[in-house]
Amino acid sequence: MAEHATLEYATAGGNDYAEHLRTYALFTALAKWGTLTVAAVLVLMWIFLL
Repeated sequence: MAEHATLEYATAGGNDYAEHLRTYALFTALAKWGTLTVAAVLVLMWIFLL
């Protein structure tokens, strides 16, 4: 039978917590503005297409 090598897992070296916080803040801001944009489009469609 074939031999199976042991698995090696790569881990990140260091912890860039400040970059993590900036990325999360960007994600939440885009999610908020995206949601508000979709809501505004739906309201405008309701007004003009009714």
